[in-house]
Amino acid sequence: MTNREQLHRDGYVLLHGAIPAEWLGDLRDVFDAGVRASGEWPVPRGADWRHSLLDVDARVQAVCRLPQVLAVVGELIGERFFLSQVEGREPLAGGGHQQLHRDLSAQRPGDTVNALAYFDDYGPGNGATRIVPGSHRAEPGAPPWDFNDESRSVQLSGSAGDILVFDADLVHAASLNALGARRRTLLISYFSEPLYPSHLETAGLRNIRMDTTDRFDPSDYALGTP
Repeated sequence: MTNREQLHRDGYVLLHGAIPAEWLGDLRDVFDAGVRASGEWPVPRGADWRHSLLDVDARVQAVCRLPQVLAVVGELIGERFFLSQVEGREPLAGGGHQQLHRDLSAQRPGDTVNALAYFDDYGPGNGATRIVPGSHRAEPGAPPWDFNDESRSVQLSGSAGDILVFDADLVHAASLNALGARRRTLLISYFSEPLYPSHLETAGLRNIRMDTTDRFDPSDYALGTP
């Protein structure tokens, strides 16, 4: 099975070591400097998470534009797209657990792709992401998804520098940070170009400060071996 076929079948790929190791120290510092309390955001954030405002940082923007990431995003979206949002998130000790959910495409299946870029090692102890491979597209006639059913979920583990790229309709969730170890991430969102007007309507509520006018064409990026 080709990488392309596997990507569309599973709805995600985990890019190991995608962030250059020499970037990680600076990225952690940028994350920590950008942490804002819940009430400092236009829409209050979850109390059991750290949220970092860092979208205009040059190194953060470089992570969002890594060619291997853009290649996967372009393959999943299948048309011109743009970088919509990036913010830092980290589950606090004893917090972070989420029910399985979908972030949801906007106008058509596949028009929204998310990425999680990990700045720290991650696993079951510090609230690593759970995913359900292949859950982004329902089989014809399939019953509604039971988000309480964890039987098919897989908890990821890996190293600082990894990036998870996934279709927004993939069933996923964060987990409890039981040990309290750091798990700083970037949450990055990419939208197909037709979603730009609706993106602008909510940019203020999402505290987006970065320039979102850049456009990326899937034909400019070759999908390599994950």
